[in-house]
Amino acid sequence: MIEQRRGQHPVNLMCRATGLSRSGYYAWRQRPASPRTIANRRLLVEIGAIHQERSQTYGSPRMHFELQGKGIQCSLNRVARLMRQKGFKAIRPRRKRSSMNDPARECPIAPNRLNRDFAVGQPDRVWLGDITEIETGEGVSYLGVVMDLYSRMIVGWAMAEHKDKQLTYQALDMALGRRRPPAALLHHTDQGSQYSATIYHELLRRHGIVPSMSRKGNPYDNAPMESWIRTLKVECVYRLDRTVRREVKEAIAEYIELNYNSRRRHSALGYLSPAEFERQNGVA
Repeated sequence: MIEQRRGQHPVNLMCRATGLSRSGYYAWRQRPASPRTIANRRLLVEIGAIHQERSQTYGSPRMHFELQGKGIQCSLNRVARLMRQKGFKAIRPRRKRSSMNDPARECPIAPNRLNRDFAVGQPDRVWLGDITEIETGEGVSYLGVVMDLYSRMIVGWAMAEHKDKQLTYQALDMALGRRRPPAALLHHTDQGSQYSATIYHELLRRHGIVPSMSRKGNPYDNAPMESWIRTLKVECVYRLDRTVRREVKEAIAEYIELNYNSRRRHSALGYLSPAEFERQNGVA
């Protein structure tokens, strides 16, 4: 306590208040650091580097797995304690849901075939889709994404100035070009008109994909996708100091392809990245 406050109060007054001798305090200060203290200092250097590299988004569990991935052995409790001491905290999302006007639907609403069964044992069996707003200095842009629920990999995405059926079509078309899933793939989305458009359902039909839709106004029916969007906003969008749509799109592309898919550790995957999870499970 004295060491922490020595710049704020006179040492002799603090020693008197705590019942310690002034000579004893200075003798303690001159002792060499213990091996444990030295090890903690080295560990804090690694933690601080990861904290900055991962844009201050890792809490102690992800930090612990990241250290283990670097071959640094330490306990989760030790990591959590050192992070508390230095004030290293993961940035939390800002809760904000915007209202986006929807034009009329072209096709009927599909039933909720997924029914919150988020446990998937094989790749390309369930894909999730959603749209979110991205604010830029040139106005609002829209991001459409497709996620493979098995590995949480973002397999398709598209970004445009308008929230229309072309946006969702392009995101799904990218996913189909990359993955080529088997027939009877279940594709779950909300009830937005972009997902009930005729061209979208024609694309699903051509590839033998079965549509599924959340209940109206129920984000929990598509919870993994909602969670990913919050992660994107916190770890990328809210940090952008870019006002040009093109630069925002480039930053989001880099986050999806080079950060999230390839490197970000995911708690639902045993703290592996989506790409590493697929590699370890033999996904080509």
